[in-house]
Amino acid sequence: MRNTLAALALFASFGFVQAHAADAKPFVTAQDVDLTRFLPAPPANESLQTRLELNEVLALQVSRTPAQEAAAKADATENVWRFANVLGPKFTADKLPKFAAFFERVVESEGAVVDPAKDAWKRPRPHLLSKEVKPIVKLSSSGSWPSGHATVGYLMATVLADMVPEKRNEIFARAAEYAENRVIAGIHYRSDIIMGRTAGALIAENMFMHDDFKAEYAPAKAELRAALGL
Repeated sequence: MRNTLAALALFASFGFVQAHAADAKPFVTAQDVDLTRFLPAPPANESLQTRLELNEVLALQVSRTPAQEAAAKADATENVWRFANVLGPKFTADKLPKFAAFFERVVESEGAVVDPAKDAWKRPRPHLLSKEVKPIVKLSSSGSWPSGHATVGYLMATVLADMVPEKRNEIFARAAEYAENRVIAGIHYRSDIIMGRTAGALIAENMFMHDDFKAEYAPAKAELRAALGL
């Protein structure tokens, strides 16, 4: 009976966490940050730039190492815990519940802003433009410009670096690696991730001005710094 109750409690707890993640609301949306107003349109499919970028993707497809492939596949996950190799073993969801809930909303903000822009521009991803491209991560038919992964990587890095300025350079270096892995994986062009860096900065700047962001930021930062011993 005791084991049954424990299992039910664990299941209920897991269900709560899943529901909480599904209910996370973005701090900002495309109504706050309209990327189609602030970013240039992507290069045309037939342009020299796109041809050169496609050639880079194909070259990486041949030259990437097993270690690079493994890293690109691991970085296909969109969450803040991909920065654990910078922030250390204490940087885990079970130790940081307030921080985890806060960053769920940060991640949701990226999609709420970027997805409408992707739909507006509709830049085909490399594998949709050339059958020679064989991505090593989950395929997507959503627009390629800007890269959502690069955007959320730099968005998370901007917030993290503000919380832990002692690790600012390392955090942004990790974001750059996270974005680069989308090109290595064959799912984005280089200019997509460049635009993602700009998009992440735009979203972060707007987000920091919102009262509900400020209200959740302070306790999340305090929890993180305490857990890291800072």
